[in-house]
Amino acid sequence: MPKLTTPRTTTPQTTAQSLGSLIKSCRDIMRKDKGLSTDLDRLPMLTWIMFLKFLDDMEQIRETEAKLAGKRFQLAIECPYRWRDWAAKPDGITGDALVAFINQEEAVRPDGKKGPGLFAYLRALRSANGGDRRDVIRAVFQGTVNRMLSGYLLRDIVNKINNIHFTSTEEIYTLGHLYESMLREMRDAAGENGEFYTPRPVVQFVVTAINPRLGETVLDPASGTGGFLAAAFEHLKKQCKKTEDHHRLQRESFFGIEAKPLPYLLCQMNLLLHGLEYPQIDPGNALRVPLREIGDKDRVDVIMTNPPFGGEEERGILGNFQDDKQTAETALLFLQLIMRKLRRPIGGKSAGRCGVVVPNGTLFGDGVCARIKEELLKEFNLHTIVRLPNGVFSPYTGIPTNVLFFDRSGPTQNVWYYEQLLPDGRKNYTKTQPLQFEEFADCIAWWGKRVENDRAWKVPAAEFLANGCNLDRKNPSAKEDFEHLPPEQLADDILKREQRIAAIMAEIKTVLAQKT
Repeated sequence: MPKLTTPRTTTPQTTAQSLGSLIKSCRDIMRKDKGLSTDLDRLPMLTWIMFLKFLDDMEQIRETEAKLAGKRFQLAIECPYRWRDWAAKPDGITGDALVAFINQEEAVRPDGKKGPGLFAYLRALRSANGGDRRDVIRAVFQGTVNRMLSGYLLRDIVNKINNIHFTSTEEIYTLGHLYESMLREMRDAAGENGEFYTPRPVVQFVVTAINPRLGETVLDPASGTGGFLAAAFEHLKKQCKKTEDHHRLQRESFFGIEAKPLPYLLCQMNLLLHGLEYPQIDPGNALRVPLREIGDKDRVDVIMTNPPFGGEEERGILGNFQDDKQTAETALLFLQLIMRKLRRPIGGKSAGRCGVVVPNGTLFGDGVCARIKEELLKEFNLHTIVRLPNGVFSPYTGIPTNVLFFDRSGPTQNVWYYEQLLPDGRKNYTKTQPLQFEEFADCIAWWGKRVENDRAWKVPAAEFLANGCNLDRKNPSAKEDFEHLPPEQLADDILKREQRIAAIMAEIKTVLAQKT
């Protein structure tokens, strides 16, 4: 990635404190607008406005660099739709005229002429030969709407955002941290609607354990707000030494899929703020392609993801999977997709590898779930299962979760388990006392030098294959503590015991029937 340069006429940098104050002020203004009722409405508004300011600032930098190099620069957004044309002047277009310019298919533009409205123009952008900024902009604004009713309040927000200068590397870094805090608030609000975003320490741990390398392709098929991809970008950026390394990092390394419009928009902005200039995020359903049509050209080196669980897909999607492995459980469909998308070790390529967050039910599930796990054990190397502590996703859900690490190097011989414990004296995580990345230090140290201890143990794959592929193995060194288990885990334990009892009773009936 080319280093950001500051224009000759420099603007004073905004401090972290003043940036925070500016963002807070914008959100306070939004609370006055009757079209916005919650943070689920306000954050995307703030995001698309900042998105357009960011794009224009970056375009001006690239335009200046191209002129100095004697090269022609192709603007992604033409006059009069650039930020500098309609937003930069504090006394510019406002009120009903501003709302009409943004919302309507045809409107009076800031230059006084009639033409497509702002969003209509942005949704019609097309690159000349695919793969440039115009395609990113078009995809972002396909699912974006302006919900503000007051053009005067909107002008107030635009004027405030105009004081953020994306021409400063330091200011982008500061805003990136502020944006992360907004994403956490977004997670808080969305959690009430059944969506749970992956805690950043879990993301950092998975990226550290997988250790993607420059030149590898990285995919998150359930990108959400881009947490895994942003962390992987930061990880790979440190490996860049030459200009071609930066080109590879920017153009050939990262791919995502996110079907929901709001997370898609947030993902694009998040990645842009981290420095990924051309995020390649597919806005479609990751499960829409039949598995049999996914070939070697579609496979990737690394997959890191936390797919949605507990949801259900429409019947048409299920037809993309084998008849005996069709299920309404979204997490199991994504697990099959991931297995199919991992690169095979052919043509000098290394085996693809994966880190995926799954609910506890995936470990002990039978039926379709067991058949999927049998394939996983026989055709993939499921080398590690990290059992996450209770309450990692609290207060949004208490469902116990695990991280499965597997690759395509061959069948599983042994599965290592590592139990990540709560800090001493803690019974759960809370909103004010969440999981910290530092808590994974012991697991990371153990990762490369594996020995069995009171938190790590291994089980031969043959045991699972002979036992219905039940991967839910308790730590042999741990004592049962039913008093402090969350209700969801107690329910899981009861269900597993009932399933085991039913299986034993069925075996007894079979034996008795044979004797008679």
